[in-house]
Amino acid sequence: MANSQSRESASARPPLMTRALLVRFVSLLGGSIGFNLLLSTVPLYAQESGGGEHAAGLATGALMLATVVGEFLTPTLTARYGYRPVLAAGLGMLGAPALVLALTGSMAAVVAVCLLRGLGFAITLVAGGALTASLIPAERRGEGLALVGLVSGVPAVLGLPLGVWLAQHIGYGWVFVIGAAGPLVAVASVPALPERDRTGGATVGIRQGLRSGGLLRPAVVFASTALGAGIIVTFLPLAVPSAGAVAVALFVQPGAATLGRWLAGRYGDRRGAARLVLPALLASAGGVLLLAWTGSAVAVVAGAAVFGLGFGVAQNATLALMYERVPAAGFGTVTALWNVAYDGAMGVGASAFGAVAGGTGYRWAFALTAGVMLGALAPALSDRRWDRERAVAVE
Repeated sequence: MANSQSRESASARPPLMTRALLVRFVSLLGGSIGFNLLLSTVPLYAQESGGGEHAAGLATGALMLATVVGEFLTPTLTARYGYRPVLAAGLGMLGAPALVLALTGSMAAVVAVCLLRGLGFAITLVAGGALTASLIPAERRGEGLALVGLVSGVPAVLGLPLGVWLAQHIGYGWVFVIGAAGPLVAVASVPALPERDRTGGATVGIRQGLRSGGLLRPAVVFASTALGAGIIVTFLPLAVPSAGAVAVALFVQPGAATLGRWLAGRYGDRRGAARLVLPALLASAGGVLLLAWTGSAVAVVAGAAVFGLGFGVAQNATLALMYERVPAAGFGTVTALWNVAYDGAMGVGASAFGAVAGGTGYRWAFALTAGVMLGALAPALSDRRWDRERAVAVE
């Protein structure tokens, strides 16, 4: 009898792969290809065009600054105009400006293009992410977010090295054309997407989101894990003497993160995402601590794996938890806050780590980073207590 009821319950779960979600994957892939293919290529182009290392840093800085600004602005735009028009505009801003670089490599043009593409990328992240969340059944949101992460993650992993390789073999101009084509072609899929549900509750603005402990606590915990992600990508090749260990670690880390997102989605949909936030934080900090043994290839690879698993669980669990705590009309604000936590923490983490490592060396810098990450235990534990009290109150 129990097995029969279990099978009936499983069969009653709503389908995850709907036509609307498959259509959304088109714009998701187009945006991810357009962004990642040019992410490393544009700074290299700026440097080789005569601007030097300063030009490369300025290009990336302009891109990320505009991204963070755009993430804060987009919820207001989606509340006023809806998801589809804003998403289409974001894809256009991400793609079209890249064509300018095929004509000129002046520093003014590079910075202007990076600013416009940063805004476009932010819009596609927030408007597209909120729309995606509305297309996934609430009962399977964690699993759905893991699937979305996989679809967008593959172009991210392949696009970074591919852009540089293509620039060397077929020239920058063609890379810019291909990078522009991805988002621009994807615009054609946007009219086939359903518009957002305007009856999904009161709109939650950015200011309200920043004052909401139920949203801010998971965002802070996630930001603490994102600190480690920015540091590993930037400094592991410099800190670890074994090139082979670095190569394996940088392959294992995103693979473990993908596995973590998927496992968290499956578990969270059945048992609740709130239970996963604290273990994810502890695993992430533990992985970074293992990296302090930079002379041991085993420790470095193990640290990357443990961190990746924890980071992947944190990505899925915190985002699913934040979506759970707002009505559908607040999905844009959740997406914006989560992405700001991601981008901001990665940038701050890499910058601060470099300054600290210059004085302490890489080993102590990794150990200190793990300690800083554990500072998020306070909001993690507080949120767990709050979630339990809320559950008791509902019962």
